[in-house]
Amino acid sequence: MGELSIRNAELLVNKIVAGKLGFHQVDLPASEAVEIRRKAVEKLTGADLGGISAYVIDAESSSKRNIENMIGAIQVPVGIAGPLAVSGEYANGEFYVPLATTEGALVASVNRGSKAITEAGGACVRIFNDEMTRAPVFAVSNIAEAQRVVEWVKKPANFAKLQQATEETTKHGKLIRIDPYVVADNVFLRCAFDTKDALGMNMVTIATDRLADIIVDELNIRLVALSGNMCIDKKPAALNLIEGRGKNVIAEISMPRDVVKRVLKTTPESMSDVHYRKNVIGSIKAGSLGFNAHAANVVAAIFIASGQDAAHVVEASTAITSLSTRGDELYASVSIPSLPVGTVGGGATVKTQRECLSIMNVAGGGEPPGTHAKKFAEIVCCTVLAGELSLLAALATHHLARAHATLGR
Repeated sequence: MGELSIRNAELLVNKIVAGKLGFHQVDLPASEAVEIRRKAVEKLTGADLGGISAYVIDAESSSKRNIENMIGAIQVPVGIAGPLAVSGEYANGEFYVPLATTEGALVASVNRGSKAITEAGGACVRIFNDEMTRAPVFAVSNIAEAQRVVEWVKKPANFAKLQQATEETTKHGKLIRIDPYVVADNVFLRCAFDTKDALGMNMVTIATDRLADIIVDELNIRLVALSGNMCIDKKPAALNLIEGRGKNVIAEISMPRDVVKRVLKTTPESMSDVHYRKNVIGSIKAGSLGFNAHAANVVAAIFIASGQDAAHVVEASTAITSLSTRGDELYASVSIPSLPVGTVGGGATVKTQRECLSIMNVAGGGEPPGTHAKKFAEIVCCTVLAGELSLLAALATHHLARAHATLGR
């Protein structure tokens, strides 16, 4: 308890329990405040919190930038998949990928898919777009005024003014473009930024706030909300599926029949059949925005391990998997149009998560800036491809239930 006496600690705990002191009002060094809050929660709920009291991350740093009212840390088992051979513009070579999950069989499945990809010569991967968006919504009097706003924003001189103003709020962010959308007396301005190695949500929010202030002053309209849901952030949306958000990444591989049979225990024809009936027809019938087997499963495990914003898994779930036979080979591809990732800031600074990023050699900022986040995105997309291949093979051979019975328990 450091310099805090047991008596004083008990007084603070009792004040919280009595409702006389809020969790956020414990004015002590972070590690001591964490313990006081945890003891108060134990007393309030009767729960034994000995498990979450054991952690290695820096409570002081995390309390300042990652969490409020901290009482401990959750431990999620981390497994490793690989080697995974990747041939990208930023990621080249064989990588080992950390996956944090409590779902038995997931790591084993991705590991098998990684082996198949590596034995087939590696997956090719490319990034087709890279931008983070924020879309404020403004209220106007009528559609004529809405048109005036759109025309003002589209003028090069005005855009340059907004671009300069937003760059004053960040060292690395840059406004790329503004896409206006009008619905009745609402004007949405979807602002797209280059955020380099950061995921960039805070960066673009602060920059867009400055941009919105200028527009309000110049055009005498009302800002309703800094985020008007056209961003579109942490929700499944056709706009992200079409336009993308974060990294728009595509990975592919042509896999010889021998590798499919030997590693995945099936044939290109069987896997293509499962893919068509499951990922295509099944997804259409369900009205899904994603056409894949379990892309979000793999993305979630990597995100948790590497300190990404886990809520962005919903955007990554709109991935489109494609399988077909090409002569005597299986062609497989995964397209992820919305993959928001970062290697600096946020959860990427937490000790354990930074270690996982280090496994892939993408921790911190790249040189030049932006290269680490792009490299990471390429690795993530190829890992999703590995997961898709292995699961579709398990379905083709009717091994899915058996694998979960053996490994999932």
